[in-house]
Amino acid sequence: MGGARGILERLAATAVSWPGLSRVTGRLSDLRLPSAILAPAIRAYARAFGADLSEAALPPEAYPSFDAFFTRRLREGARPIASGAGVVVSPSDSRLSAIGPVPPDGRLEQVKGSSYSIEALLGSAEDAAPFRQGAHATLYLSPAMYHRVHSPVDGRVVAWRHVAGRLFPVNGAGVRSVPGLFTRNERVVLFVEAEAHGPVAVVLVGAANVGRMSLAFADLVTNRGRPGGRTVPPEPVALKRGDEVGAFHLGSTVVLLLADPGLRPSVAAGDLVRVGQALWRRG
Repeated sequence: MGGARGILERLAATAVSWPGLSRVTGRLSDLRLPSAILAPAIRAYARAFGADLSEAALPPEAYPSFDAFFTRRLREGARPIASGAGVVVSPSDSRLSAIGPVPPDGRLEQVKGSSYSIEALLGSAEDAAPFRQGAHATLYLSPAMYHRVHSPVDGRVVAWRHVAGRLFPVNGAGVRSVPGLFTRNERVVLFVEAEAHGPVAVVLVGAANVGRMSLAFADLVTNRGRPGGRTVPPEPVALKRGDEVGAFHLGSTVVLLLADPGLRPSVAAGDLVRVGQALWRRG
C-alpha cells in the first residue's frame, strides 16, 4: 500500500512540476479584479487556510490582484526582530522542518532515508565548501503564511545564483516522493558575508503554482523562461537583520546554511517560527 501511495504521489508531483503550468497560474493570480469580487475571495481563502488578515498592512479591499494579497506586507511591528550579539533569526514565517549541524559528508536529510548534497543545492562545490562544518535549517512556508523573506543576519549580499529547474510541490507528498526535490526545483541562492558568522547562504526554493520568486534589491523574477546564472553586484548589498530580501509568489521553502560552527539552536524541528524569531544563538 505504501509503495502504491508513493508512486501515485510522485506521478501527481511530476504532473504539476512543469514551470509552464505555474506560469499560467501566475497570470491568473496577476489578474486585476474588482474589489467586489476579489475581497470576498481573499476572505474565503483566509478562512480556508487560516491566514491572519488582522496583521496585514492593508484590508482585503485594497489589493488589486490575488498575487498582491499573497505577497502582502504586514503592519508595522507585527514581526519584532530578536536582538543580541550572535543571534541568527528566522528569515520567514515557517514550519521548521529541520535544524542542526551540517553532516561531514555535506548531505542534508530531505526525509528519512533520502538526502541531497549542499553542492547540488547551491549549484557549486566551491560555494558549498565553507558550510561543511556549519549549521543548517529547512523552513517550509504554508499557504496561510506571510511570504516575504528577510535577512537572518547583519551582513552583505556578495552574490546570488539563479538555478533553473522544475517546480515540484514542496508539501509533504512532494518531499516524500521526489528524490532530491530541493536540488531539482528552480531556486535563488543568496550568498551573504556576515561579520559575526562568516558565509551564510539563504536558498529560496520555488514550488508548483505560480512558482515565482523575486528579490527586493534586484530586478530578478524567476519562472519567466529565462536561463539562470550567478550574479555579482557592482557593490555588495548591505543588510540589517530583518531587512527584506525577497518574496515567494505562492508557497515554498527556505534552506538556510551558515558556516559558523558555534551556534546553539533556540528552536526545534517541528516548531512554528516567525520572521525575526531567534533560530540560533552563539553557544
